[in-house]
Amino acid sequence: MSRPTLSRDGWLLFAAAGIRTLGYGAVSVILGPYLQGLGLGPATVGAVFTAALAGGAALTMVLTAVADRIGRRRVQVAGAALMAGAGLVFAATDHLALLVPAAVLGTMSPSGKDIGPFLALEQAMIPSTTTDARRTGVFAAYNLVTSLAAAAGALAAGLPAWLGVGEARGYRLVLVAYAAIGVVLAGLFAALSPRVEVAGPAAGGPRGRLGVSRSRGIVARLAALFALDSFAGGFVVQGLVAYWFHLRFGVPAEGLAAIFFGTNLLAAVSFLAAAPVARRFGLLNTMVFTHLPSNVLLALVPLVPTLPLAVAVLLARHLLSQMDVPTRQSYTMAVVEPAERSAAAGITAVARTAAAAVAPALAAPTLAVPGLGLPFLVAGALKIAYDLALWALFREIRPPEEHRAPPRPRVAEPGTSP
Repeated sequence: MSRPTLSRDGWLLFAAAGIRTLGYGAVSVILGPYLQGLGLGPATVGAVFTAALAGGAALTMVLTAVADRIGRRRVQVAGAALMAGAGLVFAATDHLALLVPAAVLGTMSPSGKDIGPFLALEQAMIPSTTTDARRTGVFAAYNLVTSLAAAAGALAAGLPAWLGVGEARGYRLVLVAYAAIGVVLAGLFAALSPRVEVAGPAAGGPRGRLGVSRSRGIVARLAALFALDSFAGGFVVQGLVAYWFHLRFGVPAEGLAAIFFGTNLLAAVSFLAAAPVARRFGLLNTMVFTHLPSNVLLALVPLVPTLPLAVAVLLARHLLSQMDVPTRQSYTMAVVEPAERSAAAGITAVARTAAAAVAPALAAPTLAVPGLGLPFLVAGALKIAYDLALWALFREIRPPEEHRAPPRPRVAEPGTSP
């Protein structure tokens, strides 16, 4: 991947995304044990997690619908302040009546990933920090940074214990660090220039109910398709796939750790490959024609007879499966109106999150007969349907950098007819 050219705003957004997902990665590791240590039972801990996820989705929908009018930077600074407050509340109290609102408003992520409006608004701002030609490369680098930062955060969650700090105090130190990250984030977002905002009359122009007007048709179709893809992906989330390998082949914990270290490493490689492939073949072609074979491989995982073959097929699948992430983000931002990018990113993000949340509950019962591999077959079939529908509906809609320049008019030589 060629080195992306970024403005100062771009580097600030990368720093903000990296430090934020570092915090998410750390909190996701300690949040459950910490709440259990406060005396909350499993059902209550689960309710807090659900509140955090639901609150993040609701905040994303509400704030991205108005961010382009009231100011993207203002919304991000406010979100960072809420994040800081949530970290302090969790560190200071064991009252459920305070913890639940803090989880809802402060994007306390139990998944280690963005669950609030930060990600959607950063996706809307990134196109202003680079050129159309380099936009996909920047999105690829952005996803790589957040992926590595989340992994580093998960590792950092164990630092207090390695330093000999007691368990309860160590958890609170992580939460205080999370609050400090919110303060740093507020400073980074406040330092952004006005260039990340919607410029000109478009900033105050008419909007639909969810913040989109002229792009409504495109956003509705993309949101529906992305929801289908995410619903299918919910059948093969990492936890379920690991459980299937344990049931089907008896793989122990250390073996599962090795398998999924490999899958995550190859997923990072696919981020790096996305930009050069997209430059050569186009964004939509890259989205569809790398995703399609990866989904065929996904459906093949339970059909091979031995563990080494199943692992090899799964690894091959992950080498291709993530190329559509930065290309999908880049394509979405390219084909919607610039003044509606925040709302479009928020709508598609919420559609993906909501659809993914439903699938695991449906997938888990199918593991009763692991030899059938039904989660892989269902996910593969639905994802292939998504790829084909995406190609059919959007193959004529190209981002600006892929429009061919019109042919130059031929100038007749003197004394000849044109």
